[in-house]
Amino acid sequence: MYLVGAGPGDPDLITLRGKARLEIAEAVIYDALVHPSVLDWVPAPSERIFVGKRRGHHSWPQTEITQLLIQKAHQYQHVVRLKGGDPFLFGRGGEEMADLQGAGIPVEVIPGITAGLAVPASFGLPVTHRACSSSVMLITGHEAAGRYQPRIDWGAIAADTIVIYMGMHHLPQIVPQLLAGGRIPATPIALLSHGLGPPRQHWSTLGTILAELAETPFAPPAIAVIGEVVGWAIAHRP
Repeated sequence: MYLVGAGPGDPDLITLRGKARLEIAEAVIYDALVHPSVLDWVPAPSERIFVGKRRGHHSWPQTEITQLLIQKAHQYQHVVRLKGGDPFLFGRGGEEMADLQGAGIPVEVIPGITAGLAVPASFGLPVTHRACSSSVMLITGHEAAGRYQPRIDWGAIAADTIVIYMGMHHLPQIVPQLLAGGRIPATPIALLSHGLGPPRQHWSTLGTILAELAETPFAPPAIAVIGEVVGWAIAHRP
């Protein structure tokens, strides 16, 4: 079994090793954030099985996905589990690997470029910069399907830059906690989406972002980047 990261959505950003595994795959089990053209590298007779999840819409429960992976690994020699971004970052790749290994199935993990780094870079936004950010924290803003569980102490985050995955629906809970924890309202924030469709961006501050989103929603998939590097990027945009 090959556990492959498809990268941040742009098909050109999958690794060469990941592409090579797709070219020999007899079955590919893939997620919602995988660009459709990536599947063009899969041999024509091979199985392509979509098990993608969106907020509130899970085509397959995770237990059924695991059973499917085990079934296909027994059926074929070359099976690819294709996940968006990097399989070990907010993608349940570790859980799936452990389940496969527990069933006696060897797993080769092929990392992918994560959206939290690649998407800001595509907009000219470095998540670290010697002038204003020596630390960055990657956080999931979506801890359970259909509800918000604030296990993260947002007010205690000391990183210069915060990158939030899957947090668009929960920004109304997250932003007030950041402000209550000491982030000033003028702190810059960028909402960014790139890879699966036309590039989208919204640049703002913690003090104004919620009112702006109430007027003009910013649909997922997207990431939020918070910190002074966002202000640096705004000042250096062409």
